[in-house]
Formats: sequence, C-alpha cells, structure tokens
Amino acid sequence: MPNPYDVPANLLIQRLANYLKDEVDQIAPPPWASLVKTSSHAQRPPQNADWWFTRCASVLRKVYLKGPIGIQRLRAEYGGRKDRGVRPEHTRKGGGAIVRKALQQLEGAKLVESSGNRGRSVTKQGRSLLDRLSTELKKELEKQVPELKKY
Repeated sequence: MPNPYDVPANLLIQRLANYLKDEVDQIAPPPWASLVKTSSHAQRPPQNADWWFTRCASVLRKVYLKGPIGIQRLRAEYGGRKDRGVRPEHTRKGGGAIVRKALQQLEGAKLVESSGNRGRSVTKQGRSLLDRLSTELKKELEKQVPELKKY
C-alpha cells in the first residue's frame, strides 16, 4: 500500500489541502491569517488566498514523516535565510503562532495527538487519511506514467 513516502510531496500536499478545506470543519484560517508573513525571513505575506490549508496539510505530512515532532523543530523546518542586503545571510525560524495554531486545529480534527514531552504524532485517523490519499494519487500517477507500477 502506498504511503506519503511513495508519492511526490507537492501533489500530496495539494490534494490534502483541498480535502482539509472541503471536508474538515475544524480547519479554518484564523482572523489574522490574511495579515501575517509566514516567517521573519519572508519579505511579503503569502500570495495564495488558501495558504492556511496548504500549511496545515504540510504540517500534517511532516508530523507523519518525522513525528513525534515539536513546535520548535517544525519552526526550523519552515524557516529560511534572511536577506540582509550586503551583509551575510542568517537563518531564521518560521512563525511559531502559525505552526502552533495549525497543530491545535489538526488536534481538534483528531488527525494529530500530543505525545507528552516528545511533541505531536499522527493518530490512526490521520495516518489512514494520508495513506488513502497517497494510494489514490499513486493510482492516478500510474495511469499517466505506466512505468511507476513496478514501485
């Protein structure tokens, strides 16, 4: 059975974001989502109006792959290089409120659970959702590229 390791991340995240937007009522952008940048290294806010669902889908995938994982490690995953003009660039972490709120909403949807002091991990419901979407995506990709059937 294919899992998120077996399909391209961008296609899985896009499909998962559409699922979260249409099917899961607990996932909704907070009121401040249209005003914020995603990190201190970003120069502008996201251009995509549905960036919140994409970020929640990405966080769910990262918790599946690297979990149990905490907020600080997720912030480091979503960070980047701060452009400081002619001075050397420095690494910045991503926004903590964004990661924290996304995890809280995913917990409310019963897709992620707390693992005590070790961080958050995916629940059985979250694992089955990601596996099901990965399987559907793999079947569609096999129709387009028949050589993928051997993987």
